[in-house]
Amino acid sequence: MIDKKKFKETALSLLGLGTMRLPVKSKIKREANPMIDYEEGQKLVDYAIENGINYFDTAYMYHAGKSEKFIGTALKKYPRDSYYLVDKLPIWLCLKKSDMAKIFNNQLERTGADYFDNYLLHALDGGAFDKCEKYGAYEFLKQKQNEGKIKNIGFSFHGTIDDLKRIVAAHKWDFAQIQLNYLDWTNQKAKEQYDILTEAGIPVIIMEPVRGGKLAEVPKEAEAMFKAANPNASIASWAIRFVASLPNVQTILSGMNSLEQMQDNINSLTDFKPMTEAEKRLCFNAAAIINKQNVIPCTGCDYCADCPKGVKISSIFAAYNDFKNGNISEDESKERYAAIPAENNASACVSCGKCATHCPQGIKIPDLLHGEMQKFFE
Repeated sequence: MIDKKKFKETALSLLGLGTMRLPVKSKIKREANPMIDYEEGQKLVDYAIENGINYFDTAYMYHAGKSEKFIGTALKKYPRDSYYLVDKLPIWLCLKKSDMAKIFNNQLERTGADYFDNYLLHALDGGAFDKCEKYGAYEFLKQKQNEGKIKNIGFSFHGTIDDLKRIVAAHKWDFAQIQLNYLDWTNQKAKEQYDILTEAGIPVIIMEPVRGGKLAEVPKEAEAMFKAANPNASIASWAIRFVASLPNVQTILSGMNSLEQMQDNINSLTDFKPMTEAEKRLCFNAAAIINKQNVIPCTGCDYCADCPKGVKISSIFAAYNDFKNGNISEDESKERYAAIPAENNASACVSCGKCATHCPQGIKIPDLLHGEMQKFFE
């Protein structure tokens, strides 16, 4: 049974199910797909509940807008007070103040829920927070909290350290969600973000603990190092345990899309014992190896997937990164790219920049598509 941590009047499982990468009927890697495999997804939810997972996270745009309905349907047979249902307000989709209520009501309808346990202002940086303040987004959530439709108010974050300090100081937050793993500990200043939230007394929810699967398929040199230290531990378990060893981590969200992944994560977080300093050093050594591979920092979140020209951005980046990490050959990488229809490949990009404004990792997507991707693949 998964370990739990006290959160206000209840206890949350140390592992949560993120629904951004559910099982799908199409197996194209790293491609947004609304065709969720309900049968396989239900098996995951049932197994999660059976093993003590009680935190389920969704968002308005996950799986092209289909994730909310799935998780609401999958949880319907369980008592409402037996799990935490988590959703988010995408402020970038609000063209006017009244859109906040329209989206929120749509989320309640999609999930079939009367309320959300945790609700976040989604993917904040300085610009997004300015818009939240302009529209009175925090006040809107407080109103919904007073109406009993939200229990706890938080935010997820993808900005600068100065952005985070300003957001933390602006309002009273029940929790915050950040991207943290041993690779981003320094790469994206995750340590500083964690410290700021901890000092402010804000419990931390972690997203991307395995960085979209990147830390489950590390370069061969890093894999050999981990296996030498513990032959029986999965590569992904090192990433999960690194995050769980931080005292102020409340719940770790993992986009598990198979029972094998879930079982491995549950095993890593059952009767959990924090990492030793020697184990942490191995993780940082692995990060140094990964950083030498010159990979694109794409997590496959597919926030860029509404490309006006239909460019399969994350599929292209995944084919490139898997080669750079030594997981597939150059020929295999190029075969995967060749399988993408010509109208959806890198040359179809018109540099409108819409994708880059949505990228949580700050990747200069059009520059990469017209530069390194076309150079390598075409």
